[in-house]
Amino acid sequence: MSDSGNVFNIQRFSIHDGPGIRTTVFLKGCTLACFWCHNPEGRHTYPEIQFFPERCIVCGACVGVCQHSAHEICDNAHVFHRELCQNHGACAEVCYAQALQFTGQVMSVPDVVEEVLRDRAFYESSGGGVTLSGGEPSLSTAFALEILRQCKNHHLHTAIETCGDCPWSSLEPLLPVTDLIMMDIKHMVGDRHRSATGRSNERILDNARKLALREVPIIFRTPVVPTVNDSPEEIREIASFVKALIDLRKGCRTGMNGSANITYELLTFHRLSSDKYRSLGLGYLASGMTSPTGLQMRMLADVVGSLGIAVTVR
Repeated sequence: MSDSGNVFNIQRFSIHDGPGIRTTVFLKGCTLACFWCHNPEGRHTYPEIQFFPERCIVCGACVGVCQHSAHEICDNAHVFHRELCQNHGACAEVCYAQALQFTGQVMSVPDVVEEVLRDRAFYESSGGGVTLSGGEPSLSTAFALEILRQCKNHHLHTAIETCGDCPWSSLEPLLPVTDLIMMDIKHMVGDRHRSATGRSNERILDNARKLALREVPIIFRTPVVPTVNDSPEEIREIASFVKALIDLRKGCRTGMNGSANITYELLTFHRLSSDKYRSLGLGYLASGMTSPTGLQMRMLADVVGSLGIAVTVR
């Protein structure tokens, strides 16, 4: 059992991370490096300093507390030497303007659960609950498992958002205390998947097949990203895989009352995270991309529908 883990955000009143009103707990660390990721601060397992220069009032407080000379005031401008930063976070503690922010906080299981329970009344009235996201929750299996266990002890609905690129031995222990799995399928071609995310899709597809043999409800999701998977052919290939998983579950003894309890969503790419990338000193390769139009998304949904799959577009 792990009593603590690295959390980079707890988002209350979330309505897009499962049914009802939810609290989403974001855990740091992910095996993928999707170039369009909305949460680049969740990639690494360790805490990081984010620097938003437009907020800086050039007070120099950070210079006085940094023991590694990562901050410098030069010609009335704040220069952040990220290569010298040790991510201790003292600079963020004294930054009155919040130009420096420390992303990633070690939290105990009781502290996380206490935060989640603050909105219990909203979960009960809306059919909501708690969702573990990231990053990749299964990289912190023991920590995630204990959060889910304690939330189930409080009779909360539990959900996990996963990229699927994890050992089955890390994901499987979470299933008995998880009411819903939300899993991305980004591409069916291994080389294309690797070029977009830095990793092959082999383990992801294998985990998807294994999940289909269990009874936990699943929402498979495809973020529709220009140049990655926005063609009818690519979406049809992914949807065909999902259809095969639906048929697999219906055909095995774990099928529930004749329903597979597997659904599919198409997620519209939005260019929302450029400031986050800049604050982390990262290049944002999706900066020149535009969101698929509503018409494009409806056309892709029609492709999915032609396979006999009900699809939601978000």
